[in-house]
Amino acid sequence: MGVPAFFRWLSRKYSSVIVECIEQRPTDVDGQLVHIDSSLPNPNGIEFDNLYLDMNGIIHPCTHPEDKPAPKDEDEMMVAIFECIDRLFRIVRPRKLLYMAIDGVAPRAKMNQQRSRRFRASKETQEKIEEIARIRSELQAKGAYLPPEKPKEAHFDSNCITPGTPFMDRLSKCLHYYIHDRLNNDPGWKGIKVILSDANVPGEGEHKIMDYIRRQRAQPDHDPNTQHVLCGADADLIMLGLATHEPNFTIIREEFKPNKPRPCDVCGQLGHEMKECTGSTPDASLVRSDPAFGTQDNFIFVRLNVLREYLQKELQMPNLPFPYDFERALDDWVFMCFFVGNDFLPHLPSLEIREGAVDRLVNLYKKCVYKTKGWVTDSGDVNLERVQVIMDELGHVEDEIFKRRHHNELNFRARDKAKKRQQAVNFGLLEKTQFAPMSVGDAAKPVQNARQEAANIRIAGMNAVAAQEESNQRGRKRSAAEAGLDEEDEDKHDEVRLWEDGFKERYYESKFEVARDNLEFRYRVALQYVRGLCWVLRYYYQGCASWKWYFPYHYAPFASDFVNICGLSTKFEKGTQPFRPLEQLMGVFPAASSQHVPEPWAKLMSDPFSPIIDFYPTDFKIDLNGKKFAWQGVALLPFVDENRLFKALEPYYKDLSQAEKQRNMRGHDRLYVGPGQPSYDFVRGLYERAGRELRTLIVNEQRYPYRSQGVRGDVMLSPDNVCIGGQLASPVVGLPPVLDNRVVCVRFQDPQYPDDFIFPARRLKGATEPQRVLKPGDLSAQENRNWRPQIGMVRSNTVASLELAGHRMLGHSLPRDRSYSNVPPPQHQQHAYGQHNRSQSFGPQRSGYVPHNTNAQSFNSQGHSQNRSGYQQNGQDRFGQNQNRHQGYRQQSNNQGGHQQGGYRQGGYQQGAHQQGGNHQGGHHQGGQGYSSAQHGYSSYQSGHRYDGQQEKYGSAPKYARGSQSDRRPAPGSNRYQGRNQGGSTWR
Repeated sequence: MGVPAFFRWLSRKYSSVIVECIEQRPTDVDGQLVHIDSSLPNPNGIEFDNLYLDMNGIIHPCTHPEDKPAPKDEDEMMVAIFECIDRLFRIVRPRKLLYMAIDGVAPRAKMNQQRSRRFRASKETQEKIEEIARIRSELQAKGAYLPPEKPKEAHFDSNCITPGTPFMDRLSKCLHYYIHDRLNNDPGWKGIKVILSDANVPGEGEHKIMDYIRRQRAQPDHDPNTQHVLCGADADLIMLGLATHEPNFTIIREEFKPNKPRPCDVCGQLGHEMKECTGSTPDASLVRSDPAFGTQDNFIFVRLNVLREYLQKELQMPNLPFPYDFERALDDWVFMCFFVGNDFLPHLPSLEIREGAVDRLVNLYKKCVYKTKGWVTDSGDVNLERVQVIMDELGHVEDEIFKRRHHNELNFRARDKAKKRQQAVNFGLLEKTQFAPMSVGDAAKPVQNARQEAANIRIAGMNAVAAQEESNQRGRKRSAAEAGLDEEDEDKHDEVRLWEDGFKERYYESKFEVARDNLEFRYRVALQYVRGLCWVLRYYYQGCASWKWYFPYHYAPFASDFVNICGLSTKFEKGTQPFRPLEQLMGVFPAASSQHVPEPWAKLMSDPFSPIIDFYPTDFKIDLNGKKFAWQGVALLPFVDENRLFKALEPYYKDLSQAEKQRNMRGHDRLYVGPGQPSYDFVRGLYERAGRELRTLIVNEQRYPYRSQGVRGDVMLSPDNVCIGGQLASPVVGLPPVLDNRVVCVRFQDPQYPDDFIFPARRLKGATEPQRVLKPGDLSAQENRNWRPQIGMVRSNTVASLELAGHRMLGHSLPRDRSYSNVPPPQHQQHAYGQHNRSQSFGPQRSGYVPHNTNAQSFNSQGHSQNRSGYQQNGQDRFGQNQNRHQGYRQQSNNQGGHQQGGYRQGGYQQGAHQQGGNHQGGHHQGGQGYSSAQHGYSSYQSGHRYDGQQEKYGSAPKYARGSQSDRRPAPGSNRYQGRNQGGSTWR
């Protein structure tokens, strides 16, 4: 799940880390879908080696999407998952490895959060079903038409996406089929290996991926310049990627788009919410319920190498009393982020990421490093003495943070109420039309995404039939509600009141239900929290330190409660084992999801005489804890006592069916190898040598060392292997079977290391630093002019330009406006053009001349912009790269080496020798007929600059020469640049 709002904060502060993916999509030709050949070079300009998929980030949106109708059955869900993987593969195009990791059994520290989310989901689903039934009943009483009600079993329970359920077992079999199909038939998959880590393999998906990377990079022959791409939407993936210290690590994720249309749960139409539904239309053909074309979400790359550049600048600390090491400072930054929030600990009350908590912590950290004279962390180990110094500094400003937060909240409420009062004037009596009064914030805004905006307009039009049936009276009531006339006062009673003195005593009394003067309890909570911080850091850098440890409280302590933590032991119990899949189901599921657990065990969740009935409350309190929305609150659920749970389950193990016992087993990763792999003959030979002894070998768990193209480990024969030349039936209805199979499947285990082995958190020897993207701050004037920003994943040397034929076509196509004939304004005809600011130019509009800003690095002293019918022509920099983005047609001039290619002439007018095909040689003007500003004897010497080839020389003062249209001679003593025109201006 990650840290709420972390990615939004990071993408706003470090904006250059985000790059839009260049995606080639299949096209429809005469009803036939033409697929993209992913074996071709990557259109993003970079070739990636390994693609890692955190599968739960794919499974959830494919099975219960929020912005389109949900799949009708599990077969459609599986097809949607296949299509999503195909799309990601088509964008990234890995050349060595595809790693699919599904969440397995999580550590106890994460199970508590999973339990809270699943209980919430079950409660919200039940409330939603009841609300749908109520709205349907009201609409039917009014005679509104409604589609048939979904049967109860048609409601998809997202809680089934948990290890041990029949759904996850079927998903594993479907992915097994999918991998065989692609490796046998898709040319883009030829030559890559695939590893599938399904839900029976313990561990969270992203941490199984990180464990694989850590163990592979610890091998002596690991390539330190491997290109990694990790797919997932969780914010903690950013910290995990930084923790690897790999130079080439990229995250791909779906671009977040707010306010995406969602179908109504009552009528299935887009354009309104469930509470606003007025029914459907009998003619279903008039209203589309599927999203409009063009609304498919895009993917973006998060470049961690660019984030490292940002942090390298931010974490600079001059004059340290010890050697500076950016890799160690980076690890400390990751540790600081844990205080703001993570999946295993509640965040400190004084730290809110929306209030700049990360920046506050980093500033405190940089200040304290000079006192501690050392780094806070080292390869996952924490120096608590130095943490104590940082917490002391934070504790000193904790009171001020709470007071400032309350002050800001009061100001926000006052502004919000004033805005609502202004909007409430006769608001309930006005229809919602385009002429109704609105605030400035609700006024029309520039279109940011044309395709998305067009799709939204189409959606609004498609649902106009249903909207017409809404009564005016109901519309007025809803408008009044939107205006805030019937809202209650938001300033509800807060019994803690963090902004007032004595907040600590009230906090512990209210949240923990202990006496106000119980200082010993506060100390115990703080120590448990510190142990949690150590556990989380170890989890990120070395793997799971203990499967049993968890933070046993719902709330965090205050920073000022961290006292005397230096002597706390950071050792954890070794040799602990994770829950088995079915045991985890009993630990995280509510009674409403009991259909996913074995029937003998389900009774324990609902039987009032069950010894563990207290683990499954049907109703529970959600403490908003100062937040506004319920999803931000704290679900006050009892913690599961694993000893009581195992004791209650023990008598029922014998009642499990064979399939249920299989789902309850811990599994292995599976490695799939196709004919294009160098290790194909070796893996295939294992089965050929085994022959009839296949079953015996599997029982004995015989292991074979495996090493191929950067992948090391042990392989074991698998009972899921499909023999060469055999067939594999499709588990999805409608998909063809795999015929004449050529893929070999074996079980795979990562390289093993001793229990006390430490994976070093450092750059590997031989790692090459990627080309820097951010603009260096120590550029000289000449280097600053030559510097170009990197827009995509790599720097592009492609120069955009138009040939002469293109210029001729534009000249014939553009309308000729004789009103001004491109003549400068009168006030500028009386002054020397050389005195103009070089950054100012004039572009002809329909109403006259409007000043435009041009690039200061451009050779064009006077760039021209013409905005008519979507056409724009702008002066460019010396490399011919357009710094502005235009809608419609874009013409770019290429000014390099003294050659002018983008100058144009219209209506016979030439300004400052800005011409088409014209050339100045020896002071003679060729090709000029008509009006020219040079007739008045002025040609610009901009700001005294003279260009001599690629060198810029500075004169003492501007010089001007008088001449005629046909013969312009240089002024005495001047030295005309012998060469072609630079950017449409005459330089002397």
